[in-house]
Amino acid sequence: MVVGVLALQGDFAEHLAMLTRIGVEAREVRKHRDLESVDALIIPGGESTTIGKLMERYALDKAIRARAEQGMPIYGTCAGMIVLAKVIEGSTQPRLGLMDIAVIRNAFGRQNESFEADIPFTPTPERPVRGVFIRAPIVAQAGQGVEILSEFEGKIVAVRQGNLLATAFHPELTDDERVHRYFLEMARD
Repeated sequence: MVVGVLALQGDFAEHLAMLTRIGVEAREVRKHRDLESVDALIIPGGESTTIGKLMERYALDKAIRARAEQGMPIYGTCAGMIVLAKVIEGSTQPRLGLMDIAVIRNAFGRQNESFEADIPFTPTPERPVRGVFIRAPIVAQAGQGVEILSEFEGKIVAVRQGNLLATAFHPELTDDERVHRYFLEMARD
């Protein structure tokens, strides 16, 4: 299995390092042809408006939508969650609109209010996962068929809908491999 990481902007290098550490072949995805050679895709954190605009510029948005409809697993962290959402409250920015969720950007505050926390994650009930929240979104509304995997302080911070996974936090900035391993299990199924 080859996992691509959208490498247009944001913390794609950290996802690549995490995947390499757990023994998965990982590649940067910058152009349409890069997407054709991967089995799954991670959309990293960063600046969601910039990621959306660059996806449009390189026609990756259409290609990613098509691959998602064919069943390709996609995992979005932070800005990646925003880009996957159908609704971004208060914004008309470019997005993939693949997940039946409405998100609120910067729900935990500005950059200087970033934090780390141990949070429950349904697929790994034995102990919480470590998450880094940097100007993180939350899921304000989840449609039918969207499974809530984690809440923090009463706010939805991780969801799954079929072949799509999204977290408001950054597990790639920690040593905790379990969220990435869960995504890989999804991809193998």
